[in-house]
Amino acid sequence: MPETTTTQPDAGWYGSLELVYAHYEGKTKILHSFHQAPLKLQSPFYPEGQQICHSVILHTAGGIVGGDRLSQKIQVQPNAHSLITTAAASKIYRSNGREAKQILTIEIEPGATLEYLPQENIVFSGAIYRQDLRIQLAPGANWIGWEINRFGRSARGEQFIAGEWRSYTEVWQNNRLLWIDRQWLPGEAELINSINGLAGKPVIGTFSYLGKPVDKEILEKINNLRKTRENKGEFGVTELMSGLLCRYRGYSTTEAKEWLSQVWQILRSEIWQLPAIKPRVWQL
Repeated sequence: MPETTTTQPDAGWYGSLELVYAHYEGKTKILHSFHQAPLKLQSPFYPEGQQICHSVILHTAGGIVGGDRLSQKIQVQPNAHSLITTAAASKIYRSNGREAKQILTIEIEPGATLEYLPQENIVFSGAIYRQDLRIQLAPGANWIGWEINRFGRSARGEQFIAGEWRSYTEVWQNNRLLWIDRQWLPGEAELINSINGLAGKPVIGTFSYLGKPVDKEILEKINNLRKTRENKGEFGVTELMSGLLCRYRGYSTTEAKEWLSQVWQILRSEIWQLPAIKPRVWQL
């Protein structure tokens, strides 16, 4: 697994990760792996048996700064099933005036499944960050993904009152756009506290499933999650043409992860008849 470093600290990191998963003789394997610092991949593990490969991505630099350019290219070949997460929360530091950017390009082939469930991002006030995610989803393929962000180090009383955050997601199938999600949050106290912005709640989460229409019974089970516990945050569930979308806005990354994890558990059980085996690096 080669690793090279071609940039200087004051120029920002130019890190990349390439992964190809293949299904062979009942096992999902990593067919190809390449990484360039600061991105790195831990050895795969199989807590659910050989058919589902769990992978953990590390960011060895400790955080993302202005000028960083990170890219991930992931291909999941026919009938393979992979779950990808990260080793810890990602820190996006105050910018030096330049934008930090991450581009993710994902291809999921027929009969394949990718569960892309990174741990949360902590976006410092003054950060300038953009993430572009493009997914090519073949017929019969499945995508589950989430993104959780905490804006400002709220435990220290910090609000996201400077900088800019953008997240662009597109999911395509047979040259047809299935779903597009464009989010933009400029660092402004008025917007952070506005009901049309974060309403003073520093944590947001987005969960998406794309693959096939979701039964009404599944949607009802997910909606009922809000009634079974006391929540300080706000939750929303939307049916998509070929899946579903869930949103969270609140005060706690733990609450966001717990709720989205419960959604994930329901989908796993109902769609694939699988238990939800949480990755060993999650603190839930």
